[in-house]
Amino acid sequence: MTNQHEDTDAREDFSDTPIIPGPDNPDPDGLFIAEVQGRNKRLRQLIQFTHSSTKAAAIMLVAAIIALIVANTPAHGPFLEFWHTQVFVGIGPFHGEMSFAHIINDIFMAVFFLLVGLEIKYEMTAGELTNIRQAILPILGALGGVLAPIGIYLAFNATHPEAFMGWGVPTATDIAFALGILSLLGSRVPNGVRVFLSTLAVADDIIAILVIAIFYGESPDLFWLAAAAVVFVALIVMNRMHVYSLVPYVLVGCVLWFCVFSSGIHSTIAGVLLAFAIPSGSRVNLDNFFDWSNKRLRMANSFYEGDETPLVAQKDYITTVSSLSKISKQAVPPATRLEHKLYPWVYFLILPLFALTNAGVAVTGLDLAMVTSSPVVLGVFCGLMFGKPIGIMLFSFITIKTKIAQLPEFVTWRHMFGASVLGGVGFTMAIFVANLAYADAMLITEAKLSILVASTVAGIVGFVLLFLQAKADQKRGISYVTVVPDDGNVSHADAEMGRDSEELVDSLGDEKLSERMRMAHESATVPGELKIEVKDV
Repeated sequence: MTNQHEDTDAREDFSDTPIIPGPDNPDPDGLFIAEVQGRNKRLRQLIQFTHSSTKAAAIMLVAAIIALIVANTPAHGPFLEFWHTQVFVGIGPFHGEMSFAHIINDIFMAVFFLLVGLEIKYEMTAGELTNIRQAILPILGALGGVLAPIGIYLAFNATHPEAFMGWGVPTATDIAFALGILSLLGSRVPNGVRVFLSTLAVADDIIAILVIAIFYGESPDLFWLAAAAVVFVALIVMNRMHVYSLVPYVLVGCVLWFCVFSSGIHSTIAGVLLAFAIPSGSRVNLDNFFDWSNKRLRMANSFYEGDETPLVAQKDYITTVSSLSKISKQAVPPATRLEHKLYPWVYFLILPLFALTNAGVAVTGLDLAMVTSSPVVLGVFCGLMFGKPIGIMLFSFITIKTKIAQLPEFVTWRHMFGASVLGGVGFTMAIFVANLAYADAMLITEAKLSILVASTVAGIVGFVLLFLQAKADQKRGISYVTVVPDDGNVSHADAEMGRDSEELVDSLGDEKLSERMRMAHESATVPGELKIEVKDV
């Protein structure tokens, strides 16, 4: 689940299997006419780009840097004025106004939380959270990664009433940044590290959502809270009545957002509630679908009259192909369709806009000595930089030693420590909570500054720790060959493993190993991994 998308389309490495379309060969089977193949190649490159967690993290980082630069130039005033421009919306007697900044923080971020909810739902129904024995280690690690930062933050701020509610700020992990940094290491770290960190981040998101819903918001308006409950029940009824079209859910979801927004609870919670109401099953009986689609393909083939008759005149062919296309689309669960549609918009538009709007911190004119001694700055920085890894490692260690769970395959405690440090990359979620937690603008500025510094340091330190471990493994002749794409799509696993392992396997010249790799390619109902250790003899 999780936002775990990465550029994965590439050429397979076995001559007896079909070639997977990629940016270098977008149409290996010659499906498209020559006039549009160049356009298809560019489109495929765009799709590949907009489903890369590494590039998404880079775009958000660029947006944050721009915000920081602008915040410390004379353009800061007009920049803030633009984001606070009021937008008026009205229909009949209903009207209201919101600034651009509030539209991003209250409406666009609700869409982000809708995607987070869809990813959490996937993990709970088909991903890492379905097997509690496998998920218990990252879940308890996430719990430790929340409790320890809270304790550290309160150690600095328990006696400061105006800063007390900021305890939730250092508890959040930015999954996009953390996984984006980890993906830079590719297959040089075991896949178990990626699975641990992504599952931990999902569990962390669940805790963050509960924290926002319960502790951050105004006193709830019972009328609108009841209205939101009624609308949510209506969404659940739609689900139980097997409504599979996305349009009704989106329309009713807008009503849910308005009710939650009016109730005083933060409106982003509406996105999570909507996600859990959208069906994750298919309206198509898949047991019968394949026979039906094969029959339709044969019918289409028999109806096709070639170039002798204009295509628009081949009514039977067009009708058959159209029905095949329509049913094939409906075979994909609505939750999956919506998640794939939202991903590029959220990670390449909404989150960069959020960073551009919220990451700017004016350091010119600040008394850095006073700021660096601020309890908020110290609490947030130490909570993210030290509290996160200490809590994750401590709870993970206890879980392993009490035999509740075991370390993922091929994963060492050094890998765990590096991943735990990456858990301190708070950024988007931490800034989001900071905006809710503090009433004083100066405290928000201090928290943001601390978040940016701590997230940067945690990202660099976590990457370096895992990189050094990878280099140590390399010196020992150890390499990890992973059959797993970062977008979790099993159909891409073959291509990614082929890209990462072709030269290594060929250089070994081991027929048994090659056979195991081939079998992993062909079965791959779940991602797999091989650890190769070359020893001197």
